[in-house]
Amino acid sequence: MSSEAHAASDATAYDGVFAKPSTLSLGAPDFTKYNDSDWQPAIEAGIAQKRAEIRAIAIQRSAPTFENTLVAMERAGQLFDRVYNVFSQLTSANTSDKLDAIETAVSPQIAALNDDIYLDSALFARVKAVHDSAQGKALTGEDAMLLKTTYDKFVHRGALLDNAKKAELKDMNGRIAELETKFAQTLTAGTAAHAVVFDSADELARMSDAAIAAAAKRAEDKGMPGKYVIPLLNFTQQPALAQLDNRASRKKLFEASINRTSSGDEFDTTGMVTELATLRAKKARLLGQPDFATFQMYDRMITTPAKAMEFMNGFVPALRATQDRETALLTEAARADGMTEALQPWDWGYYAEKVREAKFDLDESAIKPYFEVWNVLENGVFYAATQTYGITFKRREDLPVYHPTMRAYSVYDKDGSELAVFYFDPFSRPNKNGGAWMNNFVEQSDLLGNKPVISNTLNIDPPAPGQPALASWDNVTTMFHEFGHALHGMFAHQKYPSLSGTNTARDFVEFPSQFNENFATVPAVLQHYAKHYETGAPLPAGLLDKIEAAGKFNQSLTFGETLSAAMLDMRWHTLSPEAAAQPPLAFEAKALSENGLRSDLIPPRYRTPYFRHIWDNGYAAGYYSYIWTEVLAHDGWDWVEKHGGMTRANGDHLRASFLGQGHTKDYAVLYRDFTGHDPELEPMLEARGLAGEAAK
Repeated sequence: MSSEAHAASDATAYDGVFAKPSTLSLGAPDFTKYNDSDWQPAIEAGIAQKRAEIRAIAIQRSAPTFENTLVAMERAGQLFDRVYNVFSQLTSANTSDKLDAIETAVSPQIAALNDDIYLDSALFARVKAVHDSAQGKALTGEDAMLLKTTYDKFVHRGALLDNAKKAELKDMNGRIAELETKFAQTLTAGTAAHAVVFDSADELARMSDAAIAAAAKRAEDKGMPGKYVIPLLNFTQQPALAQLDNRASRKKLFEASINRTSSGDEFDTTGMVTELATLRAKKARLLGQPDFATFQMYDRMITTPAKAMEFMNGFVPALRATQDRETALLTEAARADGMTEALQPWDWGYYAEKVREAKFDLDESAIKPYFEVWNVLENGVFYAATQTYGITFKRREDLPVYHPTMRAYSVYDKDGSELAVFYFDPFSRPNKNGGAWMNNFVEQSDLLGNKPVISNTLNIDPPAPGQPALASWDNVTTMFHEFGHALHGMFAHQKYPSLSGTNTARDFVEFPSQFNENFATVPAVLQHYAKHYETGAPLPAGLLDKIEAAGKFNQSLTFGETLSAAMLDMRWHTLSPEAAAQPPLAFEAKALSENGLRSDLIPPRYRTPYFRHIWDNGYAAGYYSYIWTEVLAHDGWDWVEKHGGMTRANGDHLRASFLGQGHTKDYAVLYRDFTGHDPELEPMLEARGLAGEAAK
């Protein structure tokens, strides 16, 4: 460490609970030692320490080299990462008013820290000097990628601006950070507050007894004995809509979902959206870009908004043909059921499920008993990873968790060494963000001597007291999906933390996760975990074929709502500052009417006022990545099937070609290293039952 770095460390001394790495396995967080009063001092100390460490690099007297500038920057900020990696998971998965208040206080400080780094003229001069030097041009492999990505990030974040524009950008970034935090907190609170209350069990007719009992328990917990509460999940269509016989109940639930944060009450986010969209468009203009999407996509696999829209529009003819055909099919089913009114969005899931049951003889409630959550994890998700990659798992009841319904595991590599620590937090609760995600408590880095500590978080309905925790088929695929992210992090073997594991572009990072979904239906894996929780009987023969056939039905909704959301995201982020200032719902209505899909019957998966991915979670101009990476996942799985299926040899190849590579190579190169060719669309169209659909 240089004398400047020593001085920086001394000037920002901190001796709190996060001063040193946890002594638990691989530095896993010790939740028994953390109090609410610890967070803000630790985060602010981490910010101060990182700022001082970076400033010491910028002002050092030594001539710029790769080691004393780029590598030194990779070492900076270890205290901040140690505390904030844990804090950010808690505010997402187990938050409280106190944690929300701390997040509100520190988020602008974090934005200011990033600006202080990337708008530091002296620091950029050193990075640029290395970038332009003979030493820099001679770098190879991971070193070369670190130099490229660091230099590009500085330019992207405004390093070439003059001082006046840098000051303007800092103000914008601070306000954007405040708004993103406020949006996230308001949405979480609004989603919980707009849980739907029903007065009688008759209004919930056709829901399972266990689901009705859980609804009664929620109401009782809220001080409403005798009533029934259905919580809202993150997305537009709610699972209960497929079950409720009572049409008025379906309408009530659907309207609560789509209006949760746009009803003019304290949870209304539309004003925040307008300001965020406008500020982002102004920021892009300040940085010399035509719109925020162009600004965001500088480091993507798909590099421009036009290419992303062209890619998405390519699905519209086939999908619209499917939507028209399935609309007629569901209308016919509704007429046979005695409904004379026009089919509405709140009817779609209900009649789709009726047609599914009739056409495929498939009842979701009959499937769930075969998918007990912990059995799916340990004998399905883990089993597939063991068979494919040779890794093994051991439950760690000695490791503390932040919620009692979680579990922790040690993960061992094929040579018996400890590879990672893994946490699983499966059940929804009011103080938890919707959706599902993976996070790193500790990120892998050979430079820092860190191995990964990773968590998967889901929102499966918790069981009623005394009942088993059962998963829907969608929950099962989500478990495999999120574990794909976990594997991407576990198999990381990079020197530099900024290139490690899942630190890849938005339109690549979802590839390993969507690819891992394929293991859920491999017969040897399915037979190992799909067992009745009471009898142990295997999933009946032929039921998987029905599940897969039924999975190709209702693409109107399952693919249509995702494509609509992705196109809406891109439309929002290609607006000028002037156009972004219009009322959000008016703009959304216009954008949806022009996308060529039946958005009147099938709204986007997230409407603008509760589109957390793009207003808080970093997916602005990037929601298309779920579709793009699905193309990669199906094409990649096609390679696996053509090369022997789920074998250890293929597992080693997957790990060597892309799962263990982080961002050490260009994304197209990583994909070609895996399959030997560029991505092909046909396997995805086949998997979704859309091949040739536009021609029908």
